[in-house]
Amino acid sequence: MGDLFLVRHGETEWSRSGRHTGWTDVPLTEHGRAEARGLVPLIRSHRIGAAFVSPLQRARETAQLIGIPDARVDTDLREWDYGGYEGVTTPEIQRSRPGWFLFTDGVAPGPPDHPGETAEQVGERADRMLAKADAALANTEGVVVLIAHGHFLRVLTARRLGLAPQHGALFQLATGTLCRLGTEHGRPVVSGWNIRPPE
Repeated sequence: MGDLFLVRHGETEWSRSGRHTGWTDVPLTEHGRAEARGLVPLIRSHRIGAAFVSPLQRARETAQLIGIPDARVDTDLREWDYGGYEGVTTPEIQRSRPGWFLFTDGVAPGPPDHPGETAEQVGERADRMLAKADAALANTEGVVVLIAHGHFLRVLTARRLGLAPQHGALFQLATGTLCRLGTEHGRPVVSGWNIRPPE
């Protein structure tokens, strides 16, 4: 079975300033576009069997810039719904909730159109996405690429490794990077993390 490539979208104004960017559809910065373009040699060196992308523009533009314009849009790849913490930074949240940590403490309720998600709910989406990726891997000789968001891909990685969604906290993930999930002796492993092209 082939490998999973995880691509976090390039930098946005909100990711640069640390604002929780769930379902708000913010564009890439020029630096974010450069980050994405920098991944092209890493992507081109592999045969791509299938690719899936979040519906949000920062992920879709990243897909275009890395040379996968026909990636299939899948809503399961959306970022964590931060509910009432959308657009708020961790230090701001910690002023009223000292020691708050997303992966263990969750989010405040938001409006009806995005009420917020628990780590377990994000994990359920990640499991669905992994099932789709595995189906694609079973029918191709190439890698499967998922272009999405930092916190979601961290949870997906935890689930791939058989860990609880909260263990996504262990996998810090930078913007505009490539990660590789493979196997060793039939077991899932992290083969590469936060990969950028050589300077």
